[in-house]
Amino acid sequence: MAETLLQASRQRRAKAMTAAAGSAGRAAVSLLLCALLALGGAYVLDDSEGLGREFDGIGAVSGGGPNFGASLHILKVEIGGDGQTTDGTEPSHMHYALDENYFRGYEWWLMKEAKKRNPNITLMGLPWSFPGWLGKGFNWPYVNLQLTAYYVVSWIVGAKYYHDLDIDYIGIWNERTFDSDYIKVLRRMLNYQGLQQVKIIASDNLWEPIAASMLLDPELLKVIDVIGAHYPGTHTVKDARLTEKKLWSSEDFSTLNNDVGAGCWARVLNQNYINGYMTSTIAWNLVASYYEQLPYGRCGLMTAQEPWSGHYVVESPIWISAHTTQFTQPGWYYLKTVGHLEKGGSYVALTDGLGNLTIIIETMSHKHSKCIRPFLPYFNVSRQYATFILKGSFSEIPGLQVWYTKLGKPSERFLFKQLDSLWLPNGSDSFTLELQADELFTLTTLTTGTKGSYPLPPKSQPFPRIYKDDFNVDYPFFTEAPNFADQTGVFEYFTNMEDPGEHRFTLRQVLNQRPITWAADAYNTISVIGDYKWSNVTIKCDVYIETPQTGGVFIAGRVNKGGILIRSARGVFFWIFANGTYRVTGDLAGWMIYALGQADIRAKKWYTLTLTIKGHFSSGMLNGKPLWTNVPVNFPKNGWAAIGTHFFEFAQFDNFYVEAMG
Repeated sequence: MAETLLQASRQRRAKAMTAAAGSAGRAAVSLLLCALLALGGAYVLDDSEGLGREFDGIGAVSGGGPNFGASLHILKVEIGGDGQTTDGTEPSHMHYALDENYFRGYEWWLMKEAKKRNPNITLMGLPWSFPGWLGKGFNWPYVNLQLTAYYVVSWIVGAKYYHDLDIDYIGIWNERTFDSDYIKVLRRMLNYQGLQQVKIIASDNLWEPIAASMLLDPELLKVIDVIGAHYPGTHTVKDARLTEKKLWSSEDFSTLNNDVGAGCWARVLNQNYINGYMTSTIAWNLVASYYEQLPYGRCGLMTAQEPWSGHYVVESPIWISAHTTQFTQPGWYYLKTVGHLEKGGSYVALTDGLGNLTIIIETMSHKHSKCIRPFLPYFNVSRQYATFILKGSFSEIPGLQVWYTKLGKPSERFLFKQLDSLWLPNGSDSFTLELQADELFTLTTLTTGTKGSYPLPPKSQPFPRIYKDDFNVDYPFFTEAPNFADQTGVFEYFTNMEDPGEHRFTLRQVLNQRPITWAADAYNTISVIGDYKWSNVTIKCDVYIETPQTGGVFIAGRVNKGGILIRSARGVFFWIFANGTYRVTGDLAGWMIYALGQADIRAKKWYTLTLTIKGHFSSGMLNGKPLWTNVPVNFPKNGWAAIGTHFFEFAQFDNFYVEAMG
């Protein structure tokens, strides 16, 4: 009998491969209609003893689009705080105590675009850094609990008032210390503002000490709705479970978006619930839209890092997401009957309670599913037959739609391929799959799945070798100039009322004090631009120091670091100061001095700086006249162009121009 069944399996497999028009290849695996119990494990899917935890959705950090691609349920955005938060700074809605602007940065636009595609998408906000005035001289957001709570609640109120966006969840301080009293103050202020529906998630760090603190503090336990942990490695802790709160992996993934990253994502999406009872998993990050040489380059679900060309890549993690997101919704429930497969891999099943069932099965191998963190203990995955037996309300299901992904060799690789439907004959309540390593199956009663098609993206192009920006934008759509990536400080379009002439519209560094930092921000402000491969360049820019005596500005080339590493950036930095001096340094911090001297410079006057770097030498001009020449440069060999200031001070830049010779 077993021999006959295996022969039938091979025949069916051949038919399925042909039916997929040759394109699915090995993807159309055997879908046996009777149980091969002797050849593999049997797994019961049953709701007759009740259901598991409520599913809260799959998301990404700063989003949606039902049944097209990733179809995310959750968009988590950074509440800009003016500080460096991995790959750059995001502007705050309150740079200063009496300043409010709810149109800075791109997060408002992103949330509105997400809502257009999925009106039901869940929105979350979380601060990484905070503007400096909240700390009253300390690098600490909890100096005045009411003031910090007011700042965060203002962001939520502003989202609704100016953009008609309802924020669903609010966090505390990303991957940093929480303050129990602050969380309580935040809850009271939310309630006072009529925002009872906004839920609190804490602490976006580790499971402890937040879980133990909640168990010891009844009021804290009451005001926190969700415990969110980062990179939990699919596991939770006893205290977190004892709180009986929802448990989320509120930041995960952050892995290169190749097929190994896709395998990581597939594995954790299933096993975060199986091993750790986590009902939501949120990827960092949504789209890799930052210079690739910044930290964690291409660690998004997809890649779009060339705004100058429009090129983008829909990477495999997008389609891994679709295996879950297109066939579930927040409010569905996991079955209690979920778990691991006998020969490696895992399965989960969810239902809407109305008769629909979605089963997701992954067999990601250890080698092809390592996430960037934490360490992944070795495990083995091998070929197996898995029989699934439908019990309870699912026993009468007549058939299931089948979606399939195979990661690995290009000749065997398929992403989110729809296979023939699996029909269950009358009286049959089981089916068997042949599973091999690095596969992902979704079997579902839903018929709405779609692999969205999209136009061929524009071809990839390097950053233009000649680039200029005069910043002459009267009503900019975004507050920041295109292609500039602020790494410390915030550079915004500025209308200079004092100069109705050539410099009426400029780019201005707008922070006058150091923010409450999340990372090791530099002590100077800096914004980078261009192609990291640039070596020989000429950079020219008009500059305006606003601070007498102590103020200073720079232009730079071959800047070799950014993001959380910005403080140690090397390059060639050409500085001028309001005290009538200039300086050439090999680093942003200003410790490696190549040249220095006197110059006719003062504050509140425009100057034109020109920096030329060619081979092992550099030279600089002030207002078109040589100021220093043939200064040796041995390191680095290449990097971005940049502008910036001596410290957190107001300064303006105009008529930026760069020409790369190679």
